[in-house]
Amino acid sequence: MELDFTALFLAIMISLIGMGYMMFGKKLQRRIASLCGLIMCVFPYFITNTYGMILVCALLMSVPYFLPY
Repeated sequence: MELDFTALFLAIMISLIGMGYMMFGKKLQRRIASLCGLIMCVFPYFITNTYGMILVCALLMSVPYFLPY
């Protein structure tokens, strides 16, 4: 498995956004946002493709908007 600087930086940024989603979901008691945040913290370990990470992150970030609870 080869991990370049771009993928590593992107994985760290996505994990930080996921942590924010988890804290937001916990504070407002929104399970969907917490679950999406947890998935955003974990999935960069499994997807190393830069475009794949961006696509999955965009999908996970939009789920709490369309399914608020």
